[in-house]
Amino acid sequence: MTVLAVGCHPDDIEFMMVGTLFLLREKGADIHYINVANGSCGTDEHSVRNIVRLRRAEAKAAAAFLGAFYHESLVDDLMVYYEDKIVRRMAAIVREVAPDIMLVPSLEDYMEDHMNTARIAVTAAFCRGMKNYGTKPKRAKISKDIAVYHAEPYGLHDGMRKRIVPEIYIDITPAIEKKRKMLAMHHTQKKWLDTSQGMNAYLEAMTSMSAAVGSMSMRYEYAEGFRQHCTRGLSAINYDPLMQVLGTKAIYAENGRKDGARGENKKQ
Repeated sequence: MTVLAVGCHPDDIEFMMVGTLFLLREKGADIHYINVANGSCGTDEHSVRNIVRLRRAEAKAAAAFLGAFYHESLVDDLMVYYEDKIVRRMAAIVREVAPDIMLVPSLEDYMEDHMNTARIAVTAAFCRGMKNYGTKPKRAKISKDIAVYHAEPYGLHDGMRKRIVPEIYIDITPAIEKKRKMLAMHHTQKKWLDTSQGMNAYLEAMTSMSAAVGSMSMRYEYAEGFRQHCTRGLSAINYDPLMQVLGTKAIYAENGRKDGARGENKKQ
């Protein structure tokens, strides 16, 4: 099993999906880690060159702690546009990695960079098998099912303050300390958020969100939430490897997941 985790900025993966990645790693999955943006604006003291260097080093160290293969970022912060050149670069990564599972940001979020990252990742997965869609660098098309799962948005609400409710809950209670430790490796981001957003409890903010998702699950102390993208163009209708691999560490929401194509209400 190969998993491609796509975040927007360095530490986004750690905030919203790395607990699940630790569980998948324990199951023997190969993990790939990429932040589309390089963190260039996440500072009030460093030059662009210095902050990019620092945040790259932190992200590489975090990926190594996870046991993941690190991929270089593609653009500067606030340059994450849903545009051809970025999609072609991301599509090259998808074809090279050939993931079974992609964990990506929510399509609804408070920040455009995050939402555009989600759209870029979905399109890159969708065109993986299109012979006439050229990637940069050039990579041959692949023919395999890919399941794309959207994590919860940061803050668990969209830009209009609407709560985003997951369809899948992953029990990350056994991984919460590793998640805290990995997030803490992003030293410059912690300092920036403390200064710019008044987040004096960087790690506690993440822990609180994980606890809130756990409470929503009505079963777990700490959890991460996901919604699976429409399978059309990506995989067989019933392809749901995240649930299949994690087994008892994952449940569907209490109201189940209704799949009209199967006419059934799946529950763990």
